[in-house]
Amino acid sequence: MSKNTVDRNFDDLSEKFARKVYGGLKGDIRLAVIWRDLLVVLPDLETQAPLRILDIGGGLGQLSVALAKLGHQVIYNDLSQQMLEAAQKLALEEGVLDNIIWYQQPYQTLKDQGLGQFDLVMSHALIEWLAEPELLIADLQQYLSPQGLLSLTFYNQNALVYRNLIRGNFNVLQGEFSAHPKSLTPGEPLQPKTVQHWVEQAGLTTDYSAGIRVFHDYVTTQRGGHEDANAVIDMELRHSVQEPFKWLGRYIHFICSVAP
Repeated sequence: MSKNTVDRNFDDLSEKFARKVYGGLKGDIRLAVIWRDLLVVLPDLETQAPLRILDIGGGLGQLSVALAKLGHQVIYNDLSQQMLEAAQKLALEEGVLDNIIWYQQPYQTLKDQGLGQFDLVMSHALIEWLAEPELLIADLQQYLSPQGLLSLTFYNQNALVYRNLIRGNFNVLQGEFSAHPKSLTPGEPLQPKTVQHWVEQAGLTTDYSAGIRVFHDYVTTQRGGHEDANAVIDMELRHSVQEPFKWLGRYIHFICSVAP
């Protein structure tokens, strides 16, 4: 059973999220890995005919906007009004505000909109904030076309444990984990094997997996290449798909398809 009693609305955390994650290298790494991964499974993404794309929990809208700029048909949804407004501001700046269809509501009620099926459904860093995370993947499977892909990222419980071990926070590991209500650390970090089980239950297969921030978040003293942002991103990209490093990622990225 999830520790979250309700789905987390980021209205009170949107500014902190923008500043702490996307205001620095953390966000740059996240976007670089996800974009690279999408190009691996959709190599013609930047040149092909428009795809129908659904972004669930779209946050600040960077991916929705980037995909809309390529001419894809994008539908964005987020529970947070603050997040949606930030995403719309970015879309306006990039000239694609009217090229994206916008929804601000619980993802569970989107089924009432008659949206149809999609070539790509994205849900990044949402599942760990839900009261019923075990339902998300099966719910999203219904939006996939027969050849559609699900791009899913989730907060990795193993990374949380490892980081606290490195930092000597042994007391945090003695009892049941509880995140501060104002923290960007979710109350429901997930085991990759648990998420994989939900993927299979939903009739999907995981075609691709990678880690996001496989070493950056563990660094306590910056030295050498750590001081070069481009070098950090390059090394993160390189090791994000290598065993065993990818499973140390703060987030794990699965790309899934409908099982044959």
